[in-house]
Amino acid sequence: MSIPPRKVSVLIGDDHAIVRQGLCSLLLADGNFIIVGEAGNGHEAVALAKTLSPDVVVLDIAMPQLNGIDAARQILAARPTARVIMLSAHKEDEYVSRALEIGAHGFLEKQTSSEVLAKAIRTVAAGQPFFNPAILRRLKLLLDRNGQAVTNGNRLTCREREVLQLVAEGAANKQIAAVLTISIKTVEKHRQHLMDKLNIHDTAGLTRYAISTGVIEIGIQKQIA
Repeated sequence: MSIPPRKVSVLIGDDHAIVRQGLCSLLLADGNFIIVGEAGNGHEAVALAKTLSPDVVVLDIAMPQLNGIDAARQILAARPTARVIMLSAHKEDEYVSRALEIGAHGFLEKQTSSEVLAKAIRTVAAGQPFFNPAILRRLKLLLDRNGQAVTNGNRLTCREREVLQLVAEGAANKQIAAVLTISIKTVEKHRQHLMDKLNIHDTAGLTRYAISTGVIEIGIQKQIA
C-alpha cells in the first residue's frame, strides 16, 4: 500500500480577511495543503511563522505596520528552512528586486490563477524557485552580469525600515512606540537617524521615499490600529 505524500503546510499573510479566506478556500480545495495560520499584518506573520514553522509562507507585500518583504526578511532569519512566496497587486521593479534581495523563493501577481498559486507553493516547497512569466521577464532586466540582483542598496537598519513604514502610514510617535514596543524617545531617535541618513527632513518626504523604494505600495493607504 503506497503512502500518500505529506501535505504542505502553509501560512497566509494578507491584511484583507476576504483575500485570506479566498486563498485558504482555494488551497484547501486542492487537497494537497494544510493552512496552519492566517496573519493580518507583518508582525503577526513573523510571530506565527516562528511558532507554527510552516513549510511555505505566502505574504502580501502591502501589509500594515510591517510590509511583507520586511516580514519575510525576519521570517527567513528566524526560520531559514521556511519558503516564502510574495504576492503583490503591482509588479514594479523595486518590489521584485527587494524580494530577491531578502531571499524570497517566489513572486506572484495577485491576478494569478489558483492553479498557478498551487503550483508555485508545491514548487517552492520542493526547493525550487517560482516566478510567473511576467515576473521572469522583469528578472532578466534586474540581473547584472554576475547574475546578482541589482538593488538600490539598503542604507537603513531593519528597525529604521519599520519606523519608516509606520511614519509613511501616518502613525504618530506614540503609536509607533506602541506597535514596536519601544519608548517614544527611541522612536524619535530612529526618525532623526532616518532623516539624517536620507537627507530628508519632513514626513511628506519620508513618505515619498517609502513609496519610491517599495516600503509601502503606491496608492494603498493603511490604518494603524
